[in-house]
Amino acid sequence: MLMTILIAFLGFVIIASLGFAFTGGGGGSAALTKRTQTIGLGSNTRTKQRQKAQAKTPEERRRQITEQLKEADKRERKARLTLRARMLHAGVSPDITKFWLYSGILGAVAFVIPLLALGHMPFLLRLLIACGAAFAACYGLPRWVLGMMAARRIKKFTEEFPNAMDIITRGIKSGLPVNDGLKLVAKECSAPLGPEFQRLVENVGVGMSLDGALEKMSEHIPAPELRFFTIVIAIQAKTGGNLSEALGNLSAVLRARKMMREKIKALSSEAIASASIIGVLPPGVGIMISVVRPEYIAPMFTDTRGQLMLLGGATWMFMGIMMMRKMINFKF
Repeated sequence: MLMTILIAFLGFVIIASLGFAFTGGGGGSAALTKRTQTIGLGSNTRTKQRQKAQAKTPEERRRQITEQLKEADKRERKARLTLRARMLHAGVSPDITKFWLYSGILGAVAFVIPLLALGHMPFLLRLLIACGAAFAACYGLPRWVLGMMAARRIKKFTEEFPNAMDIITRGIKSGLPVNDGLKLVAKECSAPLGPEFQRLVENVGVGMSLDGALEKMSEHIPAPELRFFTIVIAIQAKTGGNLSEALGNLSAVLRARKMMREKIKALSSEAIASASIIGVLPPGVGIMISVVRPEYIAPMFTDTRGQLMLLGGATWMFMGIMMMRKMINFKF
């Protein structure tokens, strides 16, 4: 009985296999027909989309271009926030491993010091302070230093950049090609302008186009002035024209921007002074009281409630300083 069932099952499998083999061609042709129809529909869809794009009004095309520019600017800002980009902006070799190693050592030292120095405080409070100090020293302090170095370097670059435009303009008017003008800037100007233009000249010398070399230079110096120079060079390369006149106008615009920057700084100096006084006043008064009457302010450091009040006050003070900095930090 068992052998009969097994033979019947094997026979069913063989017959089903033969039937699938003989009828598979029809299924394949049906699939091929369906695939062909899908491709035809896809081509028709693309044709309709192309016709729809051509039928757009100038306002719609302008809106689409604006959205594309916004997306490109957003991607560029996101790329600037990377650690490697910040190190390039600061003029530091982008060694990420070494950076995180030094940051970890600094964070470990900042974690141990409060645990040992604040032995009179409760352990939980010491642990919280140590964790906060370690986080600030490991994550915040190195990035803050990189930001300061990058801002100082970009500021120095933008201050000397109009002079570089004047050198290139005079060289072009005297009959020199653009590359010789770039070499003059690399030779005559100080850091960071000279080394960056020297790198630009070397990239052009190895076969890179001037537009591509300027884009690569923008990775090291993300300044709007350099972006203006790149746009002027790109437009002149495509449309032609008097390059010396265009660079002369660019130099005038950059100097006007610098004057506007100084004017804004002068007009906002009163707000900056007021914010500085408000930020320094509470800790200054606390230090004066601790010098004149130390027994009066001692419970703030020895009692747990006073320590919690100091911690809360420092937190709110930090938030207030950041808010005032946001209010007086004008972008132009």
